[in-house]
Amino acid sequence: MNGIKNAVYTNKGIRLLVKNQDTSNVESGSTRTEIKYWVELFFGVKVIAMNSHRLLVKEMNLNQNT
Repeated sequence: MNGIKNAVYTNKGIRLLVKNQDTSNVESGSTRTEIKYWVELFFGVKVIAMNSHRLLVKEMNLNQNT
């Protein structure tokens, strides 16, 4: 199972590619160990360090007064 959804192509992402760093969206609920394994398997490289973050999910306001 590959948890990497797609690569992120933004200005910052392209600048990081020049430094041999990658930005990708992954499946929610994936652990850092799983992500590291997928990257090493898919790209055939040794991961030295990795940063990750989780996006906050905005709650819908159900009490809208319209």
